[in-house]
Amino acid sequence: MKVVTAEQMRTIDRTTIDRYGISGSVLMERAGLAVAEKVRALFDRKKVIVIAGGGNNGGDGIAAARNLHNWGWQVSVLLMLREDRLSPDCLAQYRIAKQMGVRIEFRKEITEKDLHASIVIDALLGTGINKPVVSPMSDVISFLNSSDVQVVSVDIPSGISSDTGNIMGAAVCADHTVTFGLPKVGHYLNPGAEYSGHLHVEDIGFPEGLLTSASLDIETVERNSVVLPGRHKYSHKGDYGHVLIIAGSRGRTGAAMMAANACLRSGAGLVTVGIPGSLTDVMQSRATEEMVLPLPDSGRGTLSAEAYGPIMEFLGSNADILAIGPGISVNDEIRSLVKKIITAGTCPMILDADAINVLEGDTAVLKKARAPIILTPHAGEMARLLGSSHGRTGAAEVNADRINCARAFSKRTGAYLVLKGAPTLISDCDGRIYINTTGNPGMATAGSGDVLTGMIAGLMGQSMHPLDACRTGVFLHGLAGDMAAGSVGMHSLIASDIISMVHKAFLSFS
Repeated sequence: MKVVTAEQMRTIDRTTIDRYGISGSVLMERAGLAVAEKVRALFDRKKVIVIAGGGNNGGDGIAAARNLHNWGWQVSVLLMLREDRLSPDCLAQYRIAKQMGVRIEFRKEITEKDLHASIVIDALLGTGINKPVVSPMSDVISFLNSSDVQVVSVDIPSGISSDTGNIMGAAVCADHTVTFGLPKVGHYLNPGAEYSGHLHVEDIGFPEGLLTSASLDIETVERNSVVLPGRHKYSHKGDYGHVLIIAGSRGRTGAAMMAANACLRSGAGLVTVGIPGSLTDVMQSRATEEMVLPLPDSGRGTLSAEAYGPIMEFLGSNADILAIGPGISVNDEIRSLVKKIITAGTCPMILDADAINVLEGDTAVLKKARAPIILTPHAGEMARLLGSSHGRTGAAEVNADRINCARAFSKRTGAYLVLKGAPTLISDCDGRIYINTTGNPGMATAGSGDVLTGMIAGLMGQSMHPLDACRTGVFLHGLAGDMAAGSVGMHSLIASDIISMVHKAFLSFS
């Protein structure tokens, strides 16, 4: 499904009205009816209070109130602006509702008595908010959030930015959100995703061509986005790719094993783990299906710069895909090694963890790559990649504008980016963004990213296009995590639990 910014939704609105002749009042009527029908379907109680602003969002709320009133519900509307400050369409809805006997009051505040035994429809502020919410509106929102009532927000929770999901000073925390035509970016990016509660996307008559236009460059990754590689009856392991995973250092061999296990579980025919030579016995004692490639060691349990030759030789004669970074550590030798591999390698590569960290502030090398590159940073690694040395502050800056951060990076470097987080985003060199819809907070655990790297590498080994491998890998990784959380709970979930459910994630598509 396409996902839109506030401006893109305004364009769809304007085009619907101007080109197709469907008036704004008709769209408002249908929006109000959609909200009313959803409230009726969700709740048995028949007492509703609509808290409305003076814009078109308020008009949608009043239209919903009128429909519920017509169905015999006990409905009150509290308007937070004077009559002379209502938008034309909102004013029209106010006058119709008043004529039909809906109880409407103009207020600056709400009370506990107003909310008693009520379901609240939040129609204060819509998708066009572009400045912080201040008193008295912020006071109304705070009071509403402090109550225990069920809240249904119209289009987007009041105070949430449609474009970033950020809280604009104050925001309603809804149990349900009914949005129209297409979901907005703010419904998926936190904290907006959390504040939206259960999201319901309703058709109110926008022309289908506007909702599926190629000009809309953000979309969700859902089950129908998954592309599974085929398995031919007469085939052998060589048909499904040989992945070389360069990973691990002293005390961090687990990262290598998790990436390798996940890679095999994702269908790779062969997996070889390249490891510092001094750790060969440790790795060999744990490996079963995986093969082990001892590489020149610095003497400190990390790769030396001399590993470059054996790695490139192996890639030239054996492997089809390279994944590098989990647990390899950061030092000058590894920094040089990774950059040389990026510029000289001719097979697709996935860079994760320390292979990203060694590029801190120096992403120009990515433009010299001769093959597709996928990077899989979390917000902290992304901040370092962009040259920020501000720790958590840098990560917060990335999270505050994740879509634009990812888009700009991919367009500048030509690399595919998997920006891990809640939710994980994928961007390509054309600036298109894909928002994953699977996963849960239990996956915020050590090793989860190593598993994702292995899964994407395994799919790439089966000749998948890099973008398809990213989308499919991210979705299946999150789905396996959801299945694991259902089995062991979010608090107890560990990365190996995700690997243990990868097969079930694949089987769910059979």
